[in-house]
Amino acid sequence: MMPFPGGIEATPNGTLILSIVAAVLYAFAIDRAPSLKRSAAKTLAVALLAVLAYLQGGPVLLVAALALSALGDAFLSQDGDKAFLGGLGSFLAAHLAYVALFVAAGGGLPALIETPRHIVAALVMAIFAIGMLRLLWPRIGSQLKAPVTVYITAIFAMGVTALTTNSALVIAGAVLFMASDALLAIEKFLTETMERHRVWMRYAVWVLYYLAQLAITLGFLLAR
Repeated sequence: MMPFPGGIEATPNGTLILSIVAAVLYAFAIDRAPSLKRSAAKTLAVALLAVLAYLQGGPVLLVAALALSALGDAFLSQDGDKAFLGGLGSFLAAHLAYVALFVAAGGGLPALIETPRHIVAALVMAIFAIGMLRLLWPRIGSQLKAPVTVYITAIFAMGVTALTTNSALVIAGAVLFMASDALLAIEKFLTETMERHRVWMRYAVWVLYYLAQLAITLGFLLAR
């Protein structure tokens, strides 16, 4: 059963299937050298979710966040510090767009503190963010300390504001996004201790990340 009206031939369902196919194709190319085909598969996976959100009349901020994420994927599909910084900047902008989207869609601070589980979840996210910063701080160069701190703060804000939406899919997506970013940071900056784990971590980062984007997208589009 397809998530949108019509069968597999309906444009929204077809776009979603193509996105999933691109995600699977990239999974098979994760350990290959950077190439145009590899970059295209990684970029298209989330770019097609942006197209889907646009076609379904999703919030502008959702389309923007997905498009910025796709741009970040294009950067991160390449090697080198410049590509990493380009990806970091793109995803920072994507997280800020998600924060604005969740604030607009959610109930704000009252929704965050109205139930103990929301408060506990927010505290866990805060501990997670502080722990990641403390873990990475001694291992990143001075030129990356400020960007990484800002990025971790942004993804923490994204996670907390997702709680206010009361959407199980959106909250799950935000949590998966945080987990994916944590694994990516560990894989990149703790290579001396994580070398034997890098292969499975790369696959885990991609699976968690794509499922995060998919969950957030469907959380908004299916609620309409």
